[in-house]
Amino acid sequence: MWQAFLGLSHPSRSVRGNIALGMRYMSIKGVGMRVFSYFCGKELSVMKCKSWIEATRLHTLPVSSAGVVMASGYAAMHGSFRWLPALLCLVFALLAQITSNYANEYYDYKNGSDKKGREGFRRGVTEGDITPAAMRRATFGTLALACGVGCCLIPFGGWQLIPVGVLIAVFALVYSAGPMPLSRVGLGDVAVLLFFGLVPVCLTFYLQTGTVTDDVVCGSFAIGLMGVNVLIVNNYRDRDDDLEAGKRTTVVRFGKKTAIVAYLLFGYAAVVLTAPVWAVKNWFVVAPIAYLLMHQATWGRIRRSSGSALNPLLGATARNMLIYTILLTVCAAIA
Repeated sequence: MWQAFLGLSHPSRSVRGNIALGMRYMSIKGVGMRVFSYFCGKELSVMKCKSWIEATRLHTLPVSSAGVVMASGYAAMHGSFRWLPALLCLVFALLAQITSNYANEYYDYKNGSDKKGREGFRRGVTEGDITPAAMRRATFGTLALACGVGCCLIPFGGWQLIPVGVLIAVFALVYSAGPMPLSRVGLGDVAVLLFFGLVPVCLTFYLQTGTVTDDVVCGSFAIGLMGVNVLIVNNYRDRDDDLEAGKRTTVVRFGKKTAIVAYLLFGYAAVVLTAPVWAVKNWFVVAPIAYLLMHQATWGRIRRSSGSALNPLLGATARNMLIYTILLTVCAAIA
């Protein structure tokens, strides 16, 4: 009886079934590894996963996810939250961010912007841990995955989403690629404001509600400004290397003093722009107070730091952004 209960009433058939199932699993696993090996080269097969994780730049992912999370909070506040388009938007945003990170690593190496022993996070291609060809394949492979997820959003928003998706895909590449990469000509901050703020927040909200409201647009610029702060820390750290490589970032153009003042003001501006949410109830003011305390503390540490000591502060800026986004989303959901 116990054999029947466990599905083993016919041992030989069960063994044959298990063997067949195992062979199917190994076959699927083998195909998966061959796909990864094609896009990422032999690095994965020799367990150089650490280099690929570093290339993914996990510390930047809160920047891309924050807009989707905030938009979903606004949708809940308007009584129109829909989990499936929200989830698809989140996956799409993360894949687009990873695509941009891979492209940045590949094209900065190709253009000579990165060099060994840089102050910033280790770059696998520059250090020889990852081949340029593998990084190029990973860039376009991840972009293809993002496009596939984006196509799944068409039933929720219609065919008019295609031009928006194409624009996002182009941005993920031209930030670092092309004859005039945005990151090299001082337009990286504007691009982050738009494609990490305005576009993901308004698009995610629209896909859940079918409209875009004024408070959402204000919130999108708030997220964009906090995203720009992450870029400011990155460029603040790399100012000397960028100047030597001919990259005209805003920090190179206007100087470190201007950048550090902008960092502080952008954080306060973000709080003002999201006032329609946290001003609904008196106790919601906890959210902006908590964020501003973290923001002020991080700003003070940035002023006193330089070189590789700024690396954890880049992550701290992204963390502050995500924490405020979550707090604001909770406030919006229960408002």
